[in-house]
Amino acid sequence: MQLSRIIPLLDQLRGYRAGWLGADVVAGLSVAAVALPTAIAYPAIMGLPPQTGLYAAILPPIGYALFGPSRRLMTGPDTATCMMVASALLGLGAAGMDERIMVAAAFAIAVGLACLAAGSLGLGFIANFLSKPVLMGFLAGVALDLIIGQLGKLTGLSLVSDGLLGPLADFTRKLGSTHLPTLILGLGLLALLRMLRRWVPRLPGPLVAVGLGLLLSLALDFRDMGMKLVGAIPQALPAFALPLPTGLSLENFVLATVGVLLVSFSSGIVTARSFGLKNHETVDANRELIGFGAANIASGLFGGFPVTSSDSRTAVNYAVGGKTQLAGLVAAAALTAVVVFFGNGLAYLPIAALSAVLISAALDLIDFNGFTLLWRLSRVEFVFALVGMLSVLSFGVLRGVIIAVLTTLTHLLWVASQPRDALLGGIPGREGLYKLHRHRDAAAIPGLTIYLPEGSLVFFNAEYVKHRLLKSVTRTPALPLWLVLDASAIGYLDTTALDALEDARATLAARGIKLAVAGLHSRARGLIERSGLAARLGPDMIFHSAEDAADAFQARQVQAVRDNSV
Repeated sequence: MQLSRIIPLLDQLRGYRAGWLGADVVAGLSVAAVALPTAIAYPAIMGLPPQTGLYAAILPPIGYALFGPSRRLMTGPDTATCMMVASALLGLGAAGMDERIMVAAAFAIAVGLACLAAGSLGLGFIANFLSKPVLMGFLAGVALDLIIGQLGKLTGLSLVSDGLLGPLADFTRKLGSTHLPTLILGLGLLALLRMLRRWVPRLPGPLVAVGLGLLLSLALDFRDMGMKLVGAIPQALPAFALPLPTGLSLENFVLATVGVLLVSFSSGIVTARSFGLKNHETVDANRELIGFGAANIASGLFGGFPVTSSDSRTAVNYAVGGKTQLAGLVAAAALTAVVVFFGNGLAYLPIAALSAVLISAALDLIDFNGFTLLWRLSRVEFVFALVGMLSVLSFGVLRGVIIAVLTTLTHLLWVASQPRDALLGGIPGREGLYKLHRHRDAAAIPGLTIYLPEGSLVFFNAEYVKHRLLKSVTRTPALPLWLVLDASAIGYLDTTALDALEDARATLAARGIKLAVAGLHSRARGLIERSGLAARLGPDMIFHSAEDAADAFQARQVQAVRDNSV
């Protein structure tokens, strides 16, 4: 295997042009500018110190740059993933700060290893378990949950309740004790962020808000006003360490890892596909898994937490004109310089400024236009989006994602358990067969019923299809002589379905009706031949198409009339 297949960065560097260097450096510095405020803010979601966010912003881009397939996708902390980790830490009972840091890093390594395994086994399709409506609702629920969790920091109140209604009730009771300077600063910076997002979207709003908050803090001495500040950030480079938390339930840790993996990869692949579509680039989900795996392992081994692709950083990289993953390496170097040389200055950053950044990021997760469009296009999918949102708010992020996935699978099974079907007939003067319910001038061929199920025939819908097939013979004025099962739309057939077809054949035979099968795919045909059903039907009752079956029926009817007239 070529080394460039394992390390895609080698391919990028092999064809590197001198004119790209300036673009990659500028893009890397711009990405770092956007990454800095969120890297400091996101750890607060999980109850982790700010430096863990910086480490999670420095190491993953290096891991992805080496092993990720995309030239311009950027990785880092993500709102939904951080909420999943926060929920998992709470569920595992990680209490002390050192324990939380170690468990979060262990999650990153576990998620990374799972990504590598899934990518190697070709399991990139796992991202498809969260349909767009359910993912939309889930992200909206995560956003609202995050906003509720930031109310205390935005107002200077201490809200200790968990869940949805508890914090809101606690907030209402303590509203009179709001720290006004904190509230004014937080709301002012939040308003600024939203205005910049609307009117100057290319400007790094989070960096502006954090920079302004820091300057105001130094100028007005926010500490004396009673505002809470970030505090000292260790001016130390991330150090290699293998996190080995003890005293945790292995089963609960594995389940939580699966939840974090599903959300982080789903969120990441949506970003990858969105930018790939805009720029006509092919996205290989399995190779992205490898890249995300490398990013997460790098994060976990150096004191970070689980990460995924970042839409804001990727958007900046595209907008500025980054050409290769060298931009990610430049961003990592720039953030490292911030940790080493400017850590003391960040100690004066107001917590309310970070809260404003998080709330603004959360608002961007809510796709208001998408909900409106869903309401117009599909009320059923709109309901699924609401289920995804309410499950997060009512049962927590970890349980919410499980409910969201189960909702998607339940809907899929429900649709597949009752596949659409149709009866076929002919139109006078025209060749071919047509669906009777769609063409008013189509009519069933006398003595012949042609039944078309539109979907695979398997264990959970076999009885339903058998019932519909037997019922189809009663939908004509007189019982037919033949019933043709048009199997051209049956992509898969299992042994339970074979039993159902055998029952149908026997039931029809008892009523003097012959069952024929047409349009079988090669795998399904081999199955019915090996089971003996083909022999019981008779070789003359298996056809290449429903049209062939109709022609054969009419020809035999003509022959029967001739034989009777002799």
